Amino acid sequence: MAKFTLDDFLQDDEDQEPIVPQESPSELPSSFNPATHKSGYVALVGKPNAGKSTLMNALVGSRLSIVSHKPQTTRNRVIGILSDENSQVIFLDTPGIINPKYRLHEVMMGYVQQAGEDADVVFLLVDASDTKWDHTAIFEQLKKLRAPVFLIINKIDLVTQELAQILLEQFNEQFKFKGAFAISALEGSGVVELKKLIKEYLPLGPPFYPKDQLSEHPERFFVSEMIREQIFLQYEQEIPYSCAVDIIQYQETETIDHIDADIIVERDSQKGILIGKGGIKLKRLGTAARKEIETFIGKRIHLKLFVKVREKWREKESFLRGLGYNQK
Repeated sequence: MAKFTLDDFLQDDEDQEPIVPQESPSELPSSFNPATHKSGYVALVGKPNAGKSTLMNALVGSRLSIVSHKPQTTRNRVIGILSDENSQVIFLDTPGIINPKYRLHEVMMGYVQQAGEDADVVFLLVDASDTKWDHTAIFEQLKKLRAPVFLIINKIDLVTQELAQILLEQFNEQFKFKGAFAISALEGSGVVELKKLIKEYLPLGPPFYPKDQLSEHPERFFVSEMIREQIFLQYEQEIPYSCAVDIIQYQETETIDHIDADIIVERDSQKGILIGKGGIKLKRLGTAARKEIETFIGKRIHLKLFVKVREKWREKESFLRGLGYNQK
């Protein structure tokens, strides 16, 4: 079967202005006072599309988790790190809580469970505009955690104050939260207050990572996520959920990075939809992904996309491990 790549349909513009690398954040002092320094983990959990990724990006101040209007965009446990002189917070952005249908879903829910067990603080995010408020199963899981759990009513910019207050009261009747907050992660409302709250509940401890580090994931991970994000943004129905992205080559040079990526689908029909007539859809996907990746890494890239069919890949344990979905 023929292999399609962006090279068949897309050439980088020769007159494109060079990307100016962004300055790295200045490194904070490596020394710390063990009597006052705090560090710990904060797990962000909730149903799909509650705004967990948007909130983590707002808390860290950098776009580490991909975001789309579709539910179940996050598949891995994405780690974001926020440091200052006296503290270090490791945020755990988790997949939306669902009833698993595939082995992939089971691994995703394993990430959620592990994050809750590792956390020093747990934020349960709830979409204020979601009328389906049944969180009974989630509450049962939260009862097993040792960490304090806070209710975060998100997207309050979409509802009235009266409805937000009703939500707070209803959830407090069903679970004993340590506290409750109403925020808009997208608009940044309430984010500063959450940062202050977190520091109050973190235990004393040394930093786990260098102070200028934003995440523990390698660039390959973020590149694959940015390609997958564009799939979520540009395609409909089952296509985004049937796709995985595997970076098969990442070659760095001083002026340009060369990246080859496989887009994995489950059926030949899905492959045709991804590529589009004459490769037009694949070209559009590659162009958008390239721009996002260049902005993120701060230099030009040459991107090749290959579309491959692997039947029922979401149900195959060995294949999932190869893609990095490891339930630890």
